[in-house]
Amino acid sequence: MEQHIQANLRRAASRTRTTVTVGPFLATFTPDSANPYLNYAIPVDGANPTAAEVADLVRVFHAQGRLPRLEYVSSAAPAVEAVVLGAGFAVAGRLPLMVCVPDALVNPPNLPGIEILTPISTDELFGLVSALNAAYGDDPPTPAEVAHRSRFLAEGGIALLARDSATGEAVGGGLCAVPADGATELHSVGVRVPYRRRGIAAAVTARLARLAYAAGVATVFLMAASAAEARIYARVGFHTIGEVLDLRAE
Repeated sequence: MEQHIQANLRRAASRTRTTVTVGPFLATFTPDSANPYLNYAIPVDGANPTAAEVADLVRVFHAQGRLPRLEYVSSAAPAVEAVVLGAGFAVAGRLPLMVCVPDALVNPPNLPGIEILTPISTDELFGLVSALNAAYGDDPPTPAEVAHRSRFLAEGGIALLARDSATGEAVGGGLCAVPADGATELHSVGVRVPYRRRGIAAAVTARLARLAYAAGVATVFLMAASAAEARIYARVGFHTIGEVLDLRAE
């Protein structure tokens, strides 16, 4: 399953970014953003790179004005880590790779005062992007970001918006990537600080997974950014099957 997920990650990154093949690496770049999470390389399955190929990869990232970074399922290319660390990279994270099957999904309890819906209107999309940006400490959204999310939905992506029933304020949400090869990544689940610890993230996660399965997806996976996040996802039925490595040049 890990190799299937790795293939999905490569395809998803290639769909929306500029790509450059460097030896056994697929380097992906977002032209209008230097965010390291939107610019990284993925090795091919079973890659065994040379030091020269890693040096070439670093040069390509520097030429793009980007931080050299790899993100990949470690079991799909186990030889890569030692070579890359020997070339001066460091481990920035070992993220639990988690999946869930439909029968294991747990329905969270109802959330008084919170409604969860699919954003359709421009105002709802703006609210979703605003809430997620705030949750992750990013700047308020630009019109281009909202337009990007609109295209994302039109292409088959899945999004949910959580909002305060009384005030209409957008308080959180989450996304599932456009499915490829029967799999989708559930990502960007976030909640504004004043609304955390109410079960909103768990409820959004469970409903996103159900929508993905209802759309015919066979595998829903995610990467937990921390042990605390992993516990939230475990409560709704996800379990860990491996890890995703985040390696960055110093």
